[in-house]
Amino acid sequence: MLDAEALGLQNLERVLAAFSRVRLATHDLIGVDGYGYVDPGRDKLESVYAELLGTERALVRPQLVSGTHALAVMIRGVVEPGQHVVLGGPVYDTLRPLLSPESRHPLGLAAAGVRLTSVPLAAEDLDERAWERALNDDPDFVYLQRSRGYQRRPSWGREAISRRVADAHRAGALVLVDNCYGEFTDVSEPGHWGADLLAGSLLKNPGGGLAPGGGYIAGRERLVERAAQHLYAPGLGAGIGPSGSALRWFWQGLYYAPHAVSEALIGCMLAAHRFQDAGLVVDPTPEAWPRYDIVQAVELQSPDRLLAAIEAVQTVSPLDSYVKPEPGPMPGYDVPVTMAASGFVPGGSLELSADAPMQPPWTLYLQGGVMRQHMMLAAERILARLSRED
Repeated sequence: MLDAEALGLQNLERVLAAFSRVRLATHDLIGVDGYGYVDPGRDKLESVYAELLGTERALVRPQLVSGTHALAVMIRGVVEPGQHVVLGGPVYDTLRPLLSPESRHPLGLAAAGVRLTSVPLAAEDLDERAWERALNDDPDFVYLQRSRGYQRRPSWGREAISRRVADAHRAGALVLVDNCYGEFTDVSEPGHWGADLLAGSLLKNPGGGLAPGGGYIAGRERLVERAAQHLYAPGLGAGIGPSGSALRWFWQGLYYAPHAVSEALIGCMLAAHRFQDAGLVVDPTPEAWPRYDIVQAVELQSPDRLLAAIEAVQTVSPLDSYVKPEPGPMPGYDVPVTMAASGFVPGGSLELSADAPMQPPWTLYLQGGVMRQHMMLAAERILARLSRED
């Protein structure tokens, strides 16, 4: 079993081998403005992403502004009215307007005539009977979310996703995977495990803490092209899309990503040890390995303790450390959310951040930390603040 440092080493070796294969050169970092018709550096980057993600093709673009956006483009690009989509568990909050069977959003899949079946969780995994019933009901697609999000379930890795992919393929369905927060937590990715299409954000793991934005969609060539046609315009597809000044940061961030993800995993484990020693309930537990995302959950039992912990994280932020986070409405969330996230890239989840929906069981979600020391400082600051609150 790989430890986090060995994992980072193997993933760095994979990244460097892919860079070497495409003969990455200085002029490939320049980027293209305008329509972006001819962009050799972008084309090489997408070839590298496809190799690392285990897919035929990848679309890596600054025009994909977030994980939710990349996932929505992926889904809307391939799912057609009248088709049946099985949701393997609850979806992340910001995707409910698009994917929830109960959604009344005019641009949601339900409004477009897509049949949606949500398989509930049971004992922190999918309800097996409901899963079997859904797959026996002639689905066209199965949608899986790799990371827990705000759900009380484990994040899913190679074994769990491979099993669900095999089930779906036996039922004749294609598999779409939300890969956010999971990249480089293994030496392979869902494309290697049989997923037909996956998407994620460069503000998270693969951006290495440097990418200023962007996202990716990767998978079977025809499916990626359909997503590109939806992102840009029918008939244009992936042939356009300027990379501009973002291209260098995409490449450099990908180079740093294996190390940054390794540091985040180590930081989460160290923080989990401190919190558990202090009597707090943590998920995953400190000894849990492998880990399948860069998220550490800590139960804090009350809204006051939760806010105190988030304020403590803000005080060790490199920017805006003097700001006091307050709960507030956020697009895509049904309840107020509080966030401590003042890194150098706004919304960059691989940089240390903390957020929480303001609802029981008052769980803090710590994410990332490109340096383990930063997560350790945040954990100590949280515990000091909680001791004062108590």
